[in-house]
Amino acid sequence: MVVLILALVIGILIGMFIPVSIPQDYSSYVAVGLLAALDSIFGALKSTLKGDFKIDIFISGFVGNTLIAMLFAYLGDKLGIPLYQAAVVAFGVRIFQNFGEMRRVLLLKNKSLTKEENKND
Repeated sequence: MVVLILALVIGILIGMFIPVSIPQDYSSYVAVGLLAALDSIFGALKSTLKGDFKIDIFISGFVGNTLIAMLFAYLGDKLGIPLYQAAVVAFGVRIFQNFGEMRRVLLLKNKSLTKEENKND
């Protein structure tokens, strides 16, 4: 867990001090790719809290979801249809669902810990 927090802090610092500019033509691809990556990360966090995290499922979902989302955005641009919006809605819904499940798991764990402490007193 310490390694993850350290990696997050390093990533934030790199992002703050090394300017990266993304051309506007690619902004929808990057946005959809980031949402797909966030969806996979929230799914991994949820699985970790539930105790059934598997690294191979995480990596395949992370890469696969990101590539498919970016492919949809690309095909939508070529067809003149905003297909990226479908990916934004789908990944947005999944992110909120995963967050809701994580919240429930944490609240239930907290309640069970509180009940055990009360029994021991």
